[in-house]
Amino acid sequence: MKKFKLGLAWQILIGLVLGVIVGALFYGNDNVTKYLQPVGTIFMNMIKMIVVPIIISTLILGVAGTGDMKKLGKLGLKTIIYFEIITTVAILIGIVAANIFKPGKGVDMSHLTKGDISQFQNTTEAVSHSGFAETLINIVPTNIISAMASGNMLAIIFFSVLFGLGVAAIGEKGKPVLAFFSGVADAMFWVTNTIMKFAPIGVFALISVTVSTFGVKSLIPLSKLALLVYAAMIFFIFVVLGIVAKMAKISIIKLIKVLKEELILAFSTSSSETVLPRVMKKMENLGAPKDVVSFVVPTGYSFNLDGSTLYQSIAALFIAQMYNIDLSIGQQLTLIITLMITSKGIAGVPGVSFVVLLSTLGTVGIPLEGLAFILGIDRILDMGRTVVNVVGNSLASLVMARWEGRFDQTKYDNYFENEEKEATAKA
Repeated sequence: MKKFKLGLAWQILIGLVLGVIVGALFYGNDNVTKYLQPVGTIFMNMIKMIVVPIIISTLILGVAGTGDMKKLGKLGLKTIIYFEIITTVAILIGIVAANIFKPGKGVDMSHLTKGDISQFQNTTEAVSHSGFAETLINIVPTNIISAMASGNMLAIIFFSVLFGLGVAAIGEKGKPVLAFFSGVADAMFWVTNTIMKFAPIGVFALISVTVSTFGVKSLIPLSKLALLVYAAMIFFIFVVLGIVAKMAKISIIKLIKVLKEELILAFSTSSSETVLPRVMKKMENLGAPKDVVSFVVPTGYSFNLDGSTLYQSIAALFIAQMYNIDLSIGQQLTLIITLMITSKGIAGVPGVSFVVLLSTLGTVGIPLEGLAFILGIDRILDMGRTVVNVVGNSLASLVMARWEGRFDQTKYDNYFENEEKEATAKA
């Protein structure tokens, strides 16, 4: 008789469902936050501590293996162009969806609960003073240790690329360095798999706290906004990203199946960081070269936030409609351009979507106070946009590999053949 083993995706899903049940049963009970928040925080901290070592080691290995500055420059330019096109499409879909379905029209503001947005306003002031030039300056770190400590992804990528090129340039002398970082990468992936065994418990704790704090009731007055955001995100994944995937000869359905564990985890924790190491490993297994994956996926965390930009465009128009403000086509174009600029390079800022919205709404005359009304359901919406961000960045690495002519089709085909064989063997 075969021993039954529950897969990680099912374990995380069970943790998610149990967390929702416990949170709903103990809605408003501070003890849930008191006892379970530390569990969720410990899990999130364990994931965050491995992200930087994995990015540095894999990127140095990949770049040193390529050793071609010109090739890396071409990859970087293509990646940024691709990110800009995709995020602009996401913004446009959000604008069109909000104009057609008008989620903010007829909302009774007297029944809405206001949240405190002061914590985001403080961050916004700092962000608003740093324009595009400041973002470019921050890519070059004055202190790489400080950049690693603060999780400045772009600075870490910049240093790792230069270091990898340096290792490649010194030839034989660089081999011990490569052996060291190869060992670091392998060890960190082992640590990742070990930490993931605790994922169901971490997900249970985080979801319990979320539901017990906000409750299902917080969704009711803003249900039209929540439904539209999720519908637009589903459309974006299966239609927009589906078309992009088909052009790259990749199945978006197969990609989602491969990432099922990571997507459930990202949804539950509202954090892309929790799945970054495993996403990178899986994209390599699907046929994208190590240096492409190591560059594209982390860079996407700052420049390719499809779910976030889609949500921001809908939320901006929702607030305008809530206050009965009719935005002209010119104002909406201003909103699109502003979102295209402000949504880049600040992924490490807490509550990034709120920060971007606060620094954007004023440009088209939308009251910033309106954000306080949707703060209550932001965590629920954040769960959805995190999933879109993960799918978008995962697909981007495969698309870039195909665009560079370095996609391993045999590896891709063999991956799914082996999956089918394993499934047949289990049955």
